Order: sequence, then structure tokens, then C-alpha cells
Amino acid sequence: MTKRFINGSDFMGMVLSGAENLQNNVERINALNVFPVPDGDTGTNMNLTMTSGKRELQSKPSPVVGKVAEALSKGLLMGARGNSGVILSQLFRGFSKSVGQLEQIDTNQFAAALQNGVDMAYKAVVKPVEGTILTVAKDAAKHAVFYAKRTSDMTELMTEVLEKANESLARTPDLLPVLKQVGVVDSGGQGLVCIYEGFLRAMNEEQGISADHSIGTEAAFPELFKAANPLAPAAAAPAPKRPAHANASAQARLETEGIEFLYDMEFFINRKLGDRSKLRFDEALFKGMLSRDGDSILVIADDDIIKVHVHSRKPGDVLNYALPYGELTDIHILNMREQHRDLLHEEMAELSNKAASSDTLPETAIVEEAALGLAVSEVLTGTQATSLSAEQAHEWAPFGIIAVAMGEGIGSIFLDNNVDVVLSGGQSMNPSTEDFVNAIESLAAEHIFLLPNNGNIILAAQQAAELSDRNVTVIGTKTIPQGLAAVLAFKEESTAEENTEAMNTAFKHVRSGQVTNAVRNTEIDDITIQEGDYIGIMEKSIVASSASLQETCQALLTRMLEDGGELVTILTGEQANAAETADFIAWAKETFDDAEFEVHAGGQPLYPYLIAVE
Repeated sequence: MTKRFINGSDFMGMVLSGAENLQNNVERINALNVFPVPDGDTGTNMNLTMTSGKRELQSKPSPVVGKVAEALSKGLLMGARGNSGVILSQLFRGFSKSVGQLEQIDTNQFAAALQNGVDMAYKAVVKPVEGTILTVAKDAAKHAVFYAKRTSDMTELMTEVLEKANESLARTPDLLPVLKQVGVVDSGGQGLVCIYEGFLRAMNEEQGISADHSIGTEAAFPELFKAANPLAPAAAAPAPKRPAHANASAQARLETEGIEFLYDMEFFINRKLGDRSKLRFDEALFKGMLSRDGDSILVIADDDIIKVHVHSRKPGDVLNYALPYGELTDIHILNMREQHRDLLHEEMAELSNKAASSDTLPETAIVEEAALGLAVSEVLTGTQATSLSAEQAHEWAPFGIIAVAMGEGIGSIFLDNNVDVVLSGGQSMNPSTEDFVNAIESLAAEHIFLLPNNGNIILAAQQAAELSDRNVTVIGTKTIPQGLAAVLAFKEESTAEENTEAMNTAFKHVRSGQVTNAVRNTEIDDITIQEGDYIGIMEKSIVASSASLQETCQALLTRMLEDGGELVTILTGEQANAAETADFIAWAKETFDDAEFEVHAGGQPLYPYLIAVE
């Protein structure tokens, strides 16, 4: 039986089936990570992104395919995590824009929507790389446009799309040599194939056709899955608490009663619902009304849904301003004075604990504190923070900084050095676009800097910056050491342009290294790696591997210092022990006596050591 059109209900079934198939293959997709590290996360990121889209879609079912695609696009956009998640969100954003408000679509319209998604995704990436999810999506869409002219059967077209996507996926190692070197296909492309498999499965099931399409990678590389035993993604590191001293917490400088706009409000306006929802929405006028008794205003108007965030003295007035435009949903109102009192209690308790134990701090734990700007003397002597006046409390600061970090120690270092918000995350759990947007909204600052500190998080940060109407600059830091170098180059008295230049210059002069364990056997750049061995990674290359942690650390540091270096900073992780660290530092100081060494407790998971050379 020929299926000539798909409507909203059909497309919703396809998306739910695609999401389910993707979720069922998360660990296999994660196992396709080029590096055999224990935090390959493409499958996790795509699954979390798709889950966000699915949740939004299920909340807005419709027989109109355009409306279903629009809901999916919104959910994917805000839930996008990692590069693969952002690209996925852009693929379906373009798809949604193409189908518009159409009730149903035929083969030509479906193919055109796939192509529009590809065009939008390529535009979103500054330097598109072939041999990735982009290539798979492009080849599948191009074939869809070609084949749609030869068939009116949607199921036949989707079969062709999936076959072409699998063919393209199998060719990714020819386009990206590192994939061929380690014997895998692109993980993001594999995730997209999983989604397309789900699409076709839903279409076949509707027509009573039993189809069992095997996952493309397993069919093309069965030896990979016989050998692979990927570890489950690690839980995200807990968000670090701010240290309780003057440099650590800007909130501690405020008087609770000085928080003038005390109600933190967030809600959505559904333009399709409500008695007066046909009233034209004037965004400038609406913001003007909110600003009468509020600040930290963010309004994102996207067709039928308007997201509103504001700090206000009069929450009732805010809701009354919004009501004429539609029905209000997901209303959240928090009392920030109450939150501030709780925060002060926590910080006072922490301050008391640190003061009580200050005379027992081990000497080795205090390393060049002044060089990092850590106000240790304030902790030990109990110096009181200076409070702002009530008039100053609601004024915006010139700058705010948001950084991503894994590990409580690393988070504390960032917070002690001008960073206002630390988002917990890294390779194993990337912050979403919405996480960044919410963090941006929380800061009362004229200009905000984002430090992703991971190459897989940069796109989500950039997407959040584009969604926000605030002045936001993304500093393209790809590692924790780069992030620390950037934040240390920041100067409060400089302009935004001067700080942008200084931070970009500083992080580009840092060489980054990390040590972790291999999760599978492989060979990269003539280095044979056995599962469980330690591997040393410098920037994007594996340069050392050994069953010995000491040998791996020594080989990595030797490579990092080949071109010289004056300062070596070592961040110890959860798996590092004091004896191993002491031996490594002793060897390093004896071998490289011209360099200065600093050691800090980073507390990061999965990586015993992170190393920076400047």
C-alpha cells in the first residue's frame, strides 16, 4: 500500500520511534569515540537532546505536521548538548522552517525539508568537517531530493534515505583519516542513522510491515562491537559550592534587604490559548512594562510561545501584563531574599569550619596561592566581606563570567578568580543550550563571557549566546587549562573588547595535557593501546600509553615541554593519590629544573591528572 503523505500524527510517531532507537543504542554510539577514553559521549548528548525534543513534542500533539515539527525544533534547540546535539537541533530547525504550517507533506516536501535542515546545520558550524554527521545528513538529503522526483511513496523514499545514510556513514572513515585509523565510523553520523532507522520502522509498522534494520555500524564493523565493552557515562560532577571568603562569593557582598527586585520569575505565554490571545505582541512595549518594577529581563518570542524571565518587585503586575497575550504556563516564582539568606547561612558555616581547621592544613596543600589570586589570608583570618548599599545592590556589574568545570576543586579555583557561575560538566555530561541561557539570565552584568572549556561544548555556548538578547562573548576555550589561563587574563578595569582580546591571546599560549584510562584496545599514531592502560593526551593527540601511571605522566610531560615552558600547573583528580603525585612531581622538578611547578586539587573524575604548560 502506497503512503503518499505524512501528517502530524505520522511524523510524531516517526520521531518517537527514532528517539527510542537512538536511546537503545546510546552505549554503542559512545563506543565509537575516536579516543578510547571512558567518557565518549556523542550518544549521550544526542539522546539528551532528542529527549528534550520528544518531551516538547509530546506536550503539543497535533495532526498538523508543521506544528509537530515546530514543537520538536523548540525542544531540540533548548535541550541541545554537545556539538552533535547542536547540529541535530539545527537539522530539525531547518526541517521545521521548511514545512512551515503545512498539514501534511509529500515526498518532494519531505526531501526539501531535509535539505533545508542540512543547509541550516552547515551555516551553524564555523568550520564544517566532512566525515561527520554533517556529511551523512547532506548525502541522505541530496539523495532524497533526487529520488523524490521518482516516487510518491513516502515509505519508499524513507527506505532510500536510510540506505544512503548508511552508505555515507560507511564512507566517513575515508573522509576523516583518524576514523579509519582506529577502525570506527563517525559517532554523530551513527546517531543520525539510528534516528532514521526509527523513522522507517514507524512507517513500516503503520502499514503492517515487519522490518528489522540492523544498526549501520554493527553491520559495517562487527568486530568493533565484539570487542567493545564501553563504560556507562559517568555522573556529572556535583556543582561546586562557592568558598566562603570575600573573593569567592559576590552574593556575600550584598545585604539581603538590598535585593530590590526580589521575585525571580519565569514563565511561558502560549499565544494560541486565552481569551485575548489574538492581541498583537509588541515585544518592546512588553519589555518596557516589565522594566517599570523589574530588571534582568529576558523575553524570547518564538511564534506561538513566548518565554519570559524577570526579577520584579510586583509579580502580580508582571502576570497581569502577560495575560492579554495568551495563557500562562510553567510559572515559577522564587523569593531571592530567601535564597540569599540560605546562601549566607551556608557560607558562614563553611567559613567557621575552615577557620577552625586552618592550623591543620598540610603545607603541601598551599601552593603559590597569590599567583592564582586566592584570598587564603581572608579565610584564615576571618576578614569580613564589604557589603554593598541598598542603592548599589540592584545595579548591574560591568562584567560577568560563566565557566564550565568538572570537579569541585577546579570549580572553586574558577570561582576564586572572577568567575560568577560554574556549570558542572565536561566530557561525560555537557551543559545544554538551556543551561547556558539560564546561567546568562541569572547574572546582572552588562557583558557576559562564556568559557566552555571543552571543544564539544562550544557550539552549545554559541547557540545560547545567539538566543540571548544580552551582550555575550564566547571565548573558545577547549580545555580546563585554557579556561584558567583566560580567566587569569581578565581585568575588571578593561573594556569588553580589551578583555576579549586578552583572554583569547592568553588561552592560545597554553599547552594542555590529560591522563586517563583506555576503555578498549586500539592503535593510534603507531601507539599500541591496551584496555585499562593509562594514556597521555596532548591537545587532541594521544602521545603516550603504558600500564604504568608514572611512565605515562613522564612521557606526556616530556612531550609537552619539548618546546620549553616556564610554568607547569598540575590538577589532581579523584583517582590521583598523594604518593603517586609526590613521585611524579619529584621526578619533574629534577628533570626540568628550569620550570616552576604548581599542584592543585582539581577533584575531576576520570582524569587523574590535567596538566598545563605556559
